[in-house]
Amino acid sequence: MAQPDSKKIFFENLSGAGKAIAVLTSGGDAQGMNAAVRAVVRMGLYVGAKVYFIHEGYQGMVDGGDNIEEASWESVSSMLQVGGTVIGSARCKEFRSHEGRLKAAHNLVQRGITNLCVIGGDGSLTGANLFREEWSGLLKELVEKGLIEADAVERYAALHIVGMVGSIDNDFCGTDMTIGTDSALHRIIEVVDAIMTTAQSHQRTFVLEVMGRHCGYLALVSALACGADWVLIPEMPPEDGWEEKMCQKLSATRSRGTRLNIIIVAEGSLDRHGKPITSSFVKDLVVKHLGFDTRVTILGHVQRGGTPSAFDRILASRMGVEAVLALLETTADTPACVVSLCGNQSVRLPLMECVQMTQEVQKAMDQKRFEEAVKLRGRSFENNLRTYKLLAHRKPESELPVSNFNVAVLNVGAPAAGMNAAVRSAVRVGISEGHKMFAVNDGFEGFYKGQIKEVKWSDVGGWTGQGGSLLGTKRTLPAKHADKIAEQMRKYNINALLVIGGFEASLSLLELLAAREKYEEFCVPMVVVPATVSNNVPGSDLSIGADTALNAITDTCDRIKQSASGTKRRVFIIETMGGYCGYLATVGGLAAGADAAYIYEEPFDIRDLQANVEHLTEKMKTSIQRGLVLRNENSNDNYTTDFIYQLYSEEGKGVFDCRKNVLGHMQQGGAPSPFDRNFGTKMSAKAMQWLSKKLLETYRRDEGRVFANSEDSCCLLGMLGRTLVFQPVVTLKDHTDFIHRIPKEQWWLKLRPLMKILAKYKTSYDVSDSGQIEHVIHTRPKESDASVAM
Repeated sequence: MAQPDSKKIFFENLSGAGKAIAVLTSGGDAQGMNAAVRAVVRMGLYVGAKVYFIHEGYQGMVDGGDNIEEASWESVSSMLQVGGTVIGSARCKEFRSHEGRLKAAHNLVQRGITNLCVIGGDGSLTGANLFREEWSGLLKELVEKGLIEADAVERYAALHIVGMVGSIDNDFCGTDMTIGTDSALHRIIEVVDAIMTTAQSHQRTFVLEVMGRHCGYLALVSALACGADWVLIPEMPPEDGWEEKMCQKLSATRSRGTRLNIIIVAEGSLDRHGKPITSSFVKDLVVKHLGFDTRVTILGHVQRGGTPSAFDRILASRMGVEAVLALLETTADTPACVVSLCGNQSVRLPLMECVQMTQEVQKAMDQKRFEEAVKLRGRSFENNLRTYKLLAHRKPESELPVSNFNVAVLNVGAPAAGMNAAVRSAVRVGISEGHKMFAVNDGFEGFYKGQIKEVKWSDVGGWTGQGGSLLGTKRTLPAKHADKIAEQMRKYNINALLVIGGFEASLSLLELLAAREKYEEFCVPMVVVPATVSNNVPGSDLSIGADTALNAITDTCDRIKQSASGTKRRVFIIETMGGYCGYLATVGGLAAGADAAYIYEEPFDIRDLQANVEHLTEKMKTSIQRGLVLRNENSNDNYTTDFIYQLYSEEGKGVFDCRKNVLGHMQQGGAPSPFDRNFGTKMSAKAMQWLSKKLLETYRRDEGRVFANSEDSCCLLGMLGRTLVFQPVVTLKDHTDFIHRIPKEQWWLKLRPLMKILAKYKTSYDVSDSGQIEHVIHTRPKESDASVAM
């Protein structure tokens, strides 16, 4: 297959020969830890290092013996989809003592291990840093006791530590997401969606208690993802008198015809006086004041269980590889670092800076400095809380500003999970800003036919968990019907447009921008929010709907691979959607542990196919029982899915047999993932606030109308690296391949070598923009919220 540009910097310059790396998981388990262990082992072996498992966390390091085991490539096979941690995790009091750390140091030196990759929470990482600081003293003590040779002090002079945060609570400062959080949200939302159906049947109120003794992230994001009526979190205790306000809110919701109420309580919730607020207390409160039929569901350790989500597998794989690179580059002067996620980029942060800031949050909460605690949690948490308040709590009509602006929202292109959450967010934020909101059915086709109606706050209740597009969506572009659309714009006095959709949505705004010369009705602020499973919209790293599609692919691949369990060796050829964009095949392949992924962006020929077959045949002859090959639907006109299936079937005779599966539109269906619900909600809220600002800027008081004719009044809101950016659609033309409907440059192509490395291919991996040591306070832009990783 095509190789990356040779001018780039590759990790071949960073040899791991002679180095020994050990990986351990510590503290509470989290889904995705196994994916991180797998990535560390395989990347470590790939660069020539010896890699060791340390079973049972720090306890295994202290006990030594069989707990420290050399890892092989095959020893991490079939663990990507397994929840928890297969190498075990345990709390270890002994490691907290000097004597325990001395034993641990002795066990590591005996095996020549001076590089540690620790996957755990802040306690585990703090312990690792203390161990590193004491290392030289511990070695001298071991020499004095005659347990190691004197030259070992010089040979193993420094212990290098790199951390990855595995915690479902997402309570570690410095990273937008910790490994396991997204999977925990999946478990919560699955329960909420199931509960909602029974609650609607019986007109019930449900109180859900989720994990989070010190951090309300799971509760807050779950509340956003399901549109909960009320949420209680430790960082922001409710004001005195909250009981009455909550009951009034529940009563008002019921009076508008809603048949259910959802209240989410973090297990560590307190009131302003430090008194615990339990789920049973909330239930009794609702029953006493309102008489509603109320039930309590405590999710407990369900949230830790199950298979990791696609997001967690990809995050853990990226972080695992980054951790190995960090260990290869570290020196005696390099501080212990933690590999973190900021927006869509990996960064390395000094471990103790992150730990100290995490501890500052708890200190602020203990001292009742709650506003500060929320800010210390980071921009992601702060923005989630702000968005929830904006969408969940409707102000009385008398308190709403009066803008006299009419804003239309519509979906364009193919349906994508999360579109409905985006529409709900736009409608409610628009109403909060004082606008009249209009919904357009069936995209621009419905627009020119006049399928436009005003939507109220309650009209979009319960939309966040609905898949597809409740407004209806079509691929129709506006240029051919510009006169009729302009007529409808006049009729309804539409002052701004919010278009939620894929590649066609961007094209639509380009056409409307060009039509401004002829139709003044289009001289209004317009913005696109990207939503498509293909993730092929220029100007944005991510699109609403792509995460749900990735989870559909990953879940299906897991089931398909499991179907071969206990049978003879078998290879599965899977066709994914995406048009000419190979995002789903590549990133889905990384999440599912694929052996190859064929895409349009990386041309391949018969020699590449033959090499892949031979590579897989060699693996099958050892211990690998199942193979997985993904093919993007438009990757090649001649090398079709059928052709590849027949080629593998013929060439694999005697070693493996073959099966094929075309996933088709199941990738577009189903309930949206927590990521897509929240991504859609936050993107749309931000877009709506931008429209409000532009409406005020472009309103001509003397003429009594909005007139926006500049390029920067017609934008796409996209995520680029760490930042959410509004970009004029006209500037994106140079970055677009219009024939194949893809961006000319796509960030995820850098993940392809990573997928190949983890499948045991020799390839080059560009490290020119790998994470560098930064400081916590500099990790996020000040002006723009980059925290769309939920």
